[in-house]
Amino acid sequence: MTRPRRRFYVFIMYRLDIANRLALRPSRRNVLAAVPSALGVALLGRPARAADERLIVVTSFPEELTTRYEAEFEKLYPGVHVQFVWKQSRDALALLSDKDQGGADVYWAPALGNFPILRDRGAFQKFAVDRAALPGRLGAQLLSDPSGLFEAYDVAGYGIVVDPAALARDGLKPPKAWSDLASPAYAGRVAMPIPAKVGFSPALYDIILQSEGWERGWALLAEIAGGAELLGSGSGPTATVKDGRAALGLTIDFFAFNALANGEKLAFVYPEKTAFLPAHIAITAGTQRFSAAKAFVDFALSSKGQKLMMEADSSRHPARPDAYAGKPAAVVDPFALPPGTFYPYDAEIGRRRPGAVSVMFDLAITERHAETQRLWRAIHAAEARLAAAPDPAGAAAVAKARKLAGFTPISEAQAKDSTFLDRFSSRELKDGDLAARWRAEIASARAEALSLVASAEQRL
Repeated sequence: MTRPRRRFYVFIMYRLDIANRLALRPSRRNVLAAVPSALGVALLGRPARAADERLIVVTSFPEELTTRYEAEFEKLYPGVHVQFVWKQSRDALALLSDKDQGGADVYWAPALGNFPILRDRGAFQKFAVDRAALPGRLGAQLLSDPSGLFEAYDVAGYGIVVDPAALARDGLKPPKAWSDLASPAYAGRVAMPIPAKVGFSPALYDIILQSEGWERGWALLAEIAGGAELLGSGSGPTATVKDGRAALGLTIDFFAFNALANGEKLAFVYPEKTAFLPAHIAITAGTQRFSAAKAFVDFALSSKGQKLMMEADSSRHPARPDAYAGKPAAVVDPFALPPGTFYPYDAEIGRRRPGAVSVMFDLAITERHAETQRLWRAIHAAEARLAAAPDPAGAAAVAKARKLAGFTPISEAQAKDSTFLDRFSSRELKDGDLAARWRAEIASARAEALSLVASAEQRL
């Protein structure tokens, strides 16, 4: 019996890397228990004989993709049988940190934080790539490990899914920058993911925090949230826009492109100062099959291998510029986008920030969303009245209220301090007393902001 296709469901899993929560079960054909194996590396080119000719690849990519790579690679190297061990991010980190690395030969996954951690633990070994074909960067942004221990396989862009028709009905144009989303004109038309619940969103928000600056970035996120619906699923922003409940959604590009491929009348905007973040591939330090592992990595990074990811089931973005020749119309070539599109995202800082971003978003926005919406509506209304009837004292009060409304108790220096960031475990803060103190500080700032706006309104 043919197993039902679950392309969209599995596609979601690819970037979110949360299969443990969504209970995805890849087929038995592609999943093994990760056990040590005593393969020799002289198997390339020999007929497949027995289980000792396996090449074990740890991955969280969906079956639609891994099956294609397995088939195409084994055509070139019939003496090696690729077997995939499906591991979500946390489990892969634990497995590959073990002494024997579970017998794995290759790690291939969209797990931005895992690769630097495993590199620093000595889990990988160097391999050479052709830098003329694989630049390892996009504009000024570094994609690959400069020491050669892991390489970018693909990239995913972050931005805004748009319903052009809905905006046009209200006489609005699509935003061009993240800051445009804070405009009162877009209030009630924006959908935002909650970072504690949606895997890609800490990186999305950190792109804004890095490009705008930590404190200005949090003020901007709070103001956007003041006119937005908060959602707890990765596909939520795109689905909300598709269903007409919002006109704009902050998301990762493959959700929007998947909807476009299914005939939805949507568009995707890469705002100024966005970033494309990579998935990576690496050869384990403990492999006994380096030649076979290198052959698989070379294939995945070859022009042919990179083109496989742009097929209908995937529509991903290769990290190899020449792979875009003859690309499907739905696939955007990030290497051809205007240089001003990109912010040189610092992945070394970013990989330490998901916990801080998730906790602060919950404390300042999710837990206080109704208050956030009320406060920013009041600020915007007061600013509109002041524009029509200027009042210096009232303007000063509203300006101070605006600053307090975007208050964050974490400083820019702390947000770059690895010791401080280590206080966050996953997406939780280890110190409950500190969280309580921050809640109180945020509450005090919001109360003062509301009082200032009220005093300004009395003067108008």
